Amino acid sequence: MNSGRGGPILVTGMPRTATSWVGKMLEASGGLVYVNEPLNPQHPPGRSPGVLRAEVTHAFQYISEENERDWLPAFRDTVRLRFHPLAEVRRNHALYDLLRAVKYTAGFTLGRLRRRRALLDDPYAVFAAPWLARRVGCQVVVTVRDPVATVSSWRRLGWTPRLAELLAQPALVRDRLGRFVPDLEAALGANGDGGVGPPSLLWRVIYGTVAAYRQELPGLEVVRHEDLSADPVPAFGKLYAQLGLPFGPGAERAILAATTAGSGGGATRWSLSGAGVSKTAARRLDSRANLQVWRERLTDEEAARIRAATADVAGEFGYTSGNGSR
Repeated sequence: MNSGRGGPILVTGMPRTATSWVGKMLEASGGLVYVNEPLNPQHPPGRSPGVLRAEVTHAFQYISEENERDWLPAFRDTVRLRFHPLAEVRRNHALYDLLRAVKYTAGFTLGRLRRRRALLDDPYAVFAAPWLARRVGCQVVVTVRDPVATVSSWRRLGWTPRLAELLAQPALVRDRLGRFVPDLEAALGANGDGGVGPPSLLWRVIYGTVAAYRQELPGLEVVRHEDLSADPVPAFGKLYAQLGLPFGPGAERAILAATTAGSGGGATRWSLSGAGVSKTAARRLDSRANLQVWRERLTDEEAARIRAATADVAGEFGYTSGNGSR
């Protein structure tokens, strides 16, 4: 199956690079059904066989033609908006799960009737993106964010990357990560460093791999968080056009509302129409002011370490020194 305009869309990238924000802004087109992180190894939102009838075994699951036997029919059902309620409730039957199953069933059914496209928002699909484009027909959007801001966000949440999950996938190592193996092995032997080093390395591994995608994925869209934040309406308007989505007044209003801090401030749990109950990381924010918030969380020395650790890849996306962009 060839990817192209009018097919399903995958929004991916490293976690905390605004995949949820971008996905929700695209959903505001009214032509998509939002599917939240089917390859996330945690439930919720992942490990939901109603959404994806295949077993996720690793964070950042690698999928290729070599191991596609179970994945291909599962993802084809997902992008065709075919929910499997019985499979879902057999595994997940807490009240939240039952409500989510009802909403997904309704959202997928309505989406099929209205001929809407599936939108997969999933940072955990970043190493499956070429396969999803080739075999499932996805248009791929990759979000990228200044590595210093990304690591700052990981620190705020207390997250530590599961780097061992990458090395535990021999095909991923063989096909994509060869040049990063020594650094990954060294990081795993560093007695669980909880500082800025591990997330910096994950940023470098992910975007070093994404840089190579530019040579093999026609139509790949790489969007920088900073560019979308600095001038959201025209930036998203351009992305809409590239994805073949209608950019009407409703979409513009949604983007303005999501990128301008409201009177109440704080976080917003998104509930735009689509495929049901989902918890995402999307927040209402002042997108321009948010560009420099990392300075409140990291020392100058830490920021310098992150820049040094990611320099060989960051320049390919326009991140150099100072505020992180040229």
